[in-house]
Amino acid sequence: MKPLSPTDQSFLWLERRQQPMHVGGLQLLRYPEDAPRNWLYHEIARFRDTPANRPPFNQRVVTRLGQAFWEEDDHFDIENHFFHTSLPRPGRIRELLAYVSKMHGTLLDRAYPLWEFHLIEGLKNNQFAVYTKLHHAMVDGVAAMQLARKSLSEDPAVRDTPPLWAMSVPKKPRSKRARAGNLVSNAVEAVQGIGGEAQTLAPVLLEVAKTLRNKASNPDFVSIFQAPRCILNQRITGSRRFAAQSYSLDRIKQIAKSYKATINDIVLAMCAHALRAYLQDLNELPDDPLIAMVPMSLRQDESASGNQVGVLLANLGTHIADPVKRLEVIRRSILDGKRRIEGMSPKETLYYQSIMNAPAGLKVALGILPEYQAFNLVISNVPGPRNRLYWNGAELVGMYPVSIPIDGMALNITLTSYCDKMEVGLTACRRTLPSMQRLLKYLEDSLVELEKAGQ
Repeated sequence: MKPLSPTDQSFLWLERRQQPMHVGGLQLLRYPEDAPRNWLYHEIARFRDTPANRPPFNQRVVTRLGQAFWEEDDHFDIENHFFHTSLPRPGRIRELLAYVSKMHGTLLDRAYPLWEFHLIEGLKNNQFAVYTKLHHAMVDGVAAMQLARKSLSEDPAVRDTPPLWAMSVPKKPRSKRARAGNLVSNAVEAVQGIGGEAQTLAPVLLEVAKTLRNKASNPDFVSIFQAPRCILNQRITGSRRFAAQSYSLDRIKQIAKSYKATINDIVLAMCAHALRAYLQDLNELPDDPLIAMVPMSLRQDESASGNQVGVLLANLGTHIADPVKRLEVIRRSILDGKRRIEGMSPKETLYYQSIMNAPAGLKVALGILPEYQAFNLVISNVPGPRNRLYWNGAELVGMYPVSIPIDGMALNITLTSYCDKMEVGLTACRRTLPSMQRLLKYLEDSLVELEKAGQ
């Protein structure tokens, strides 16, 4: 048995009926031009005959003395994980998104390995789709992208690619004690590592003290005590609404160049404009700016499992009408957050952010301090493939991330790049946020606004 890291195990602790803790991905594909009529059914039969004999896809969660472990599932049945469905006519994207919304709101059964694979036919324009669903205890966003990439090829002639669950996943190097995977060896290793942890904590605590001492004189500092309450920050249900759209990556790059900003700055500015317009429609725009938590990868290896993620807080400037001034506020807040962790190792960064964000973590984990809002939503930008990809000869037309709303944050915005596009996935509680899909139009409006202002 392999023990889960504290970060990975935390996603199991956080899970509740209204708060499923799985991430997902929607891939839109076009049938190969030379595909026979039974091509998809051949793929379905081949996939059903392929066993899941690679971790983490053949492992389920077990708990011993409060510690969660991955254990190989001796009774694995592919029928509990692989699903084939056909959309009702006319097979529009609307029906596809409705299906994904419904599936994403259901919990994964912990009696089985924590993943599902849905192959969906019946779409118009000679297309079909794949929706995958993996528990966040298994993967973070970057790891999920690496796993998805392994099932695709840049060569349209490649056929018979093994399905996701039959592929080998690179493993992080681990010590002999960690490989033993039992409570005693883990406890011994922790005691032996106290000296090293103290050396790591010393510079971290100094930086925390410096940050707190200088925050009053730093207008760009974003703290976990300044986010306003708004309609985004309500209790949620288990119902989900998923919306997705593609935007030109070259267009975003040109806008970033004209403002001497990064692509991520422009992405956050798009989200800020969309949220401002959406909340204005509902007469719910707060006087104070919304604050976004922006995950950043700390991954320094090629492993495709587990979680290695830090965070920044971004001031979205939603109280500012001028798009250029709003972008500048966003850019400065991100730069300030990056400067404070420059020179830190990934471990030091995690410790620093854990200390600075401790109240926010306690609120999410324990549901305490209902009136306190550390940030208003999560906006995550995960780098994706740069070249066009194929799935057993079928062209990948689009790939859209499907993420996690949580209690007190009813909306999650996740983006990923693919070829010449920026793919946006909006995941929200359907009952909390009405007409959430309007945000897609407002994202486009933001690009137009920034282009005009930059001329």
